[in-house]
Amino acid sequence: MRAMAYAVCGAILLAGCASMPDAGDLRDVESTPRQDSEVRVFAMPPRENAPPAEIVQGFLEALTSDDPTYATARQYLTDDAARRWRPERSTTVLATGPYIQVDRTTGHADSDDFAFTLGGSRMARVDERQSYAPTSGDYSQPVHLTRQKKSGQWRIDVAPQGVVMGQSDFQRNYMSVNKYYFASNTRTGTPVTAVADPVFVRRRVDAMTQMVRSVLSGPTSWLDRVVRSSFPTGTALRAGVSMLAPDDQGKLTLPLNERAARAGRRQCSEMATQMLFTLRNLTPTVDTVALQGPDGRTLCTLDEGRAETVAARGSMKRPDYLYFLDDKRRLVRMAAGDAGTHADPVPGALGEGAQKFGSAAVSWDERTAAGVGYDNRSLFVGSMAPGAQLGAPVAQSRGGTEDERLTPPSWDGRGDLWVADRDPARPRLMVLERGAGRPLDVQVPGLDGRVEAVRVAADGVRIALVVRHKDAKSSLLIGRIERDGSGDQPEVSVLELRSAAPELEDVTAMSWAGDSRLVVAGREQGGVQTLRYVQVDGSTPEGPAPAALTGVESIAASADDRSPLVADSVDGIVRMPSGSQWQKVVKDGAAPVYPG
Repeated sequence: MRAMAYAVCGAILLAGCASMPDAGDLRDVESTPRQDSEVRVFAMPPRENAPPAEIVQGFLEALTSDDPTYATARQYLTDDAARRWRPERSTTVLATGPYIQVDRTTGHADSDDFAFTLGGSRMARVDERQSYAPTSGDYSQPVHLTRQKKSGQWRIDVAPQGVVMGQSDFQRNYMSVNKYYFASNTRTGTPVTAVADPVFVRRRVDAMTQMVRSVLSGPTSWLDRVVRSSFPTGTALRAGVSMLAPDDQGKLTLPLNERAARAGRRQCSEMATQMLFTLRNLTPTVDTVALQGPDGRTLCTLDEGRAETVAARGSMKRPDYLYFLDDKRRLVRMAAGDAGTHADPVPGALGEGAQKFGSAAVSWDERTAAGVGYDNRSLFVGSMAPGAQLGAPVAQSRGGTEDERLTPPSWDGRGDLWVADRDPARPRLMVLERGAGRPLDVQVPGLDGRVEAVRVAADGVRIALVVRHKDAKSSLLIGRIERDGSGDQPEVSVLELRSAAPELEDVTAMSWAGDSRLVVAGREQGGVQTLRYVQVDGSTPEGPAPAALTGVESIAASADDRSPLVADSVDGIVRMPSGSQWQKVVKDGAAPVYPG
């Protein structure tokens, strides 16, 4: 009965799409209306003696179905075209379903060929490594049909490579999942650091096996230069393995080929950690991973508790405190899970009040803090230990006004401190190794504008920048941090900047809010300030946006989603615990931060 219900539902959905004549004006191929993600859509094969336009429309509709191998979509193609077509090459996402335009030079009486053009407005593209990237501009691709000599049926002999669909169909068919690798630039003596690499997989086409194969295939091209996989090159699932599922105890066994058998005990633990972090992001039902060699022998077994000892991950560490500046511009703190409003000065000089601060940042181990003076001219670093003194500034700006001087600082998981100087005469991004020494200028090729805010991910591999452009608008960009210590002087670069919030034209505040997610305050074109979550790849994560808040100056989120969202607004310091509304913490306070 369930199967019949699914089939009827799929038939109704497909039948609801408008038919398309062989001539006339442009017509849209309607995207499937947004619906519950559990509703499955089944493709319909070509109807006997269907006209060319119906064949094209049926093919496009088949691309949005849950057919795992696109077998039905291939029925709309000639045999040769079906062999050439590679749906896995890419997925193009349009604002709405693609429209079909008739090529009027074809389709005459007794003609055996017919041509169309598929068109639309591009929104994004998912490449063959399953990596998402926002795009824009017009989409235009030719489709050609021929009448089969033996059967007399119309079939497509020229089709666009990859898959194309409207945004609503994409949201129904695909979901974003983080797969995990390890930072390749981890400093000696520091823990192995896991880095999230978000990809999009088809939601109802054995997502678990898709994700295992995706991890084994390696990181996406954007991250490839700064992360490593512990799986030996060539590791794959054992031949004949087509579907994976955990047992009733939450244990997933992965049968691997002979390449995996070469790994030692430590390497095997890292391999299992990568898989467990990835699969836990997909579903909480997996809590143990067992890697199995080609002979059926268990190579290693690892559960969630042991995985946390193998590698550090930002979302696993719950902060001890929330920090902010009080009315005396001292750095104060309160327990991260505290529902009260009382805050105490931090130990050491940063909490004494002799030096007033305009912004601050606390290291990930919550032992050291950095503060920018109240006039934004000088950057100080000090220990948060009783009696600790504050030394001379570690960096200074010559900017003429407060808005032309230092940004709020940010710590990465390596213990390095980042800050930008907004001085129009010498704008620059800087990093101080371990928060000390001479600031090192960071090269940012392709940067079009001035850095207004800096937030480094816990993994030390990715950095979020708010950049103000020449048109006075600001955008949120994500860059990849590359380090080169081969020369006399270490070199640090931020490369391949990409937009994380393309729909916002004026970003005013942001913070990391997970392994691959940020929370952003900004304005859409012609709109008012809004709060929303965004992914590092520019996609919009599932789930509700934060409740509206007026006049957000800064925002703080923890990578651990159990900690409340905190903001500096017109009402002072406010917080929003999960599932609740904004609550006032203190009226006279500013610049809230979690560690990082």
